[in-house]
Amino acid sequence: MLRYLTAGESHGPALVAVIEGLPAGLALSAAYINTQLARRQSGYGRGARMKIEADVACFLSGVRGGITLGSPVAILIENKDWANWSQVMAPEQDARVDQRVVTRPRPGHADLAGVLKYGHGDIRNVLERSSARETAARVAVGTVARKLLAELGMEIIGHVLQIGGVAAAVDGLGLAELKERAAASGLLCADHRAEREMIAAIDQARHDGDSLGGIFEIRAAGVPPGLGSHVHWDRKLDARLAAALMSIQAVKGVEVGLGFDASARTGSQVQDEIFYEKGRGFYRRTNQAGGIEGGMSNGEEITLRTAMKPIPTLNRPLQSVDLISKKPLAAAVERSDVCAVPAACVVGEAVTAWELACACMEKFGGDSMEELRRHMDSYLIALRQV
Repeated sequence: MLRYLTAGESHGPALVAVIEGLPAGLALSAAYINTQLARRQSGYGRGARMKIEADVACFLSGVRGGITLGSPVAILIENKDWANWSQVMAPEQDARVDQRVVTRPRPGHADLAGVLKYGHGDIRNVLERSSARETAARVAVGTVARKLLAELGMEIIGHVLQIGGVAAAVDGLGLAELKERAAASGLLCADHRAEREMIAAIDQARHDGDSLGGIFEIRAAGVPPGLGSHVHWDRKLDARLAAALMSIQAVKGVEVGLGFDASARTGSQVQDEIFYEKGRGFYRRTNQAGGIEGGMSNGEEITLRTAMKPIPTLNRPLQSVDLISKKPLAAAVERSDVCAVPAACVVGEAVTAWELACACMEKFGGDSMEELRRHMDSYLIALRQV
């Protein structure tokens, strides 16, 4: 069983992740993880924090000579901005916690609910952990899972479908072309005409002191049928993927396949007819279900769309109330992005990879990559003989 934990505050000394359950023999390098960390930091519309940080993963345990050992893998990502916050965020009793105190909660953020829940008088005690900075650790974890999936013949790509009111036109693009176009875009958008309009919309939002959200799509190819299960609610693959994507900061909705559009169609327009070919097995000519039926992968490409709301930190802040005086005041302003949809897309790839890797380990099992491959290969051979 795979599992992980992350720890760390936005302006603390570092982010830490511990992964348990990885099979031995997985080739893994910090450089591989760093490529995805750099992608998370890129994208038009990011804030000043990205100019400070240059995220680099460091293995503390579980990897030797570029190969996983089967023991827990610990990853450290230092926060470069810690140098400017070391006295304010220090864990010692003499830390200058009375500096940079935040008492004006931001509408749409974890600020108010967090201080009410935990009894804090300083919102910084909440915002430091609720910050999307935490997703750097999750990208590192998900990149490890991505490597495991790649070794098993699976690939995950993400691309931005919409920012603000500007939508991309990508119908008819195959996975390879979609991947190539998105990689060449500063917004991970495969429609270069739409990308220009998205940039203009971001510039306008920045000028207005506002922010923009959007929609990104994750696709997973090469996923074998049978991951997940129909027998219990918490083992359904679509439920687990949706929960993982919903856990990303500012995400407000997830669709699988047709998603909400399916509700306006008839059954004959929604379901994917089944065909059979000797040597190939069962397959579909359409993929309205997004690769998941009955809580299980069906062998088709998994397609997930995720809606991200605009970031709640605004340079022209909305109305709020001070925690101490209870007087009406403008919400606090923290350093933030104008638009982080491309970054959220990279995080979406990572959490999707993690859930699929977990499902693979549950289905096939193995203490080493050799054993895992042997189990999966045996299963796939049996499917082709059905």
